[in-house]
Amino acid sequence: MSRPVPGGRVYLVGAGPGDPELLTLRAAAVLAAAGAVFHDRLVSGEVLGLAPAEAELVDVGHRAGEAAPDLDLVAAEMADRARRGAVVVRLKGGDPFVFGRGFEELQRLWELGIPWEVVPGLSSALAAPAAAGIPVTHRGAAASVAIVAGHRRTADWPRLRADTTVVLMGSSCLDELSRGMVAAGWDPSTPAALVAAATTPRQHQVCAPLGHIARAARAAAVGTPAVLVVGAVAALPALVPTGGVER
Repeated sequence: MSRPVPGGRVYLVGAGPGDPELLTLRAAAVLAAAGAVFHDRLVSGEVLGLAPAEAELVDVGHRAGEAAPDLDLVAAEMADRARRGAVVVRLKGGDPFVFGRGFEELQRLWELGIPWEVVPGLSSALAAPAAAGIPVTHRGAAASVAIVAGHRRTADWPRLRADTTVVLMGSSCLDELSRGMVAAGWDPSTPAALVAAATTPRQHQVCAPLGHIARAARAAAVGTPAVLVVGAVAALPALVPTGGVER
């Protein structure tokens, strides 16, 4: 039996990697009760479609190169609706606390005295490799995982190194990323894979050595959003066809 979804609060909800069937039961229940949904741009239309038809949908996302939304303004808008008794959903792709600025928004809600609940989601850092048949850990091959924000042009690659390194939000600067990793000591022959639009019908992936992954991605026209996986696990036999997943 599902728990009630009381109004007058903000629910910080992880929308998962894209496939609506990968939402948690709690996320689906909260969305079904929503009066207002403040969502990122990467949240799929199928996931947004789980909200009631009369729910207010507010796009507060941004793309690479654009200015980020004013968190104080977003929090104030959500607080206004919560104070009027609405079920307010702040819907973020993946998990709200994995490079989603979720805690920053939560801090502002605390300051405004608004009740909240965090509903975790499945991060693409784990879901994208899995959807491509790539385990981020594997006995004898990988016992540690590092998750890195790819838009950090000055990432401390030696410190961030692990058996498997998963890079999010890095497809727009893949050349720079791969060069930086090689310069930090990665062998350019290290297996790598780029997985785009994971868990959706548009899923596509390409595998190549780290030193050539950017060129291979361009040749295969791998789109965005995409997740880079670097490590021995990227050379394991893939279990999912590169053409994507079927529904």
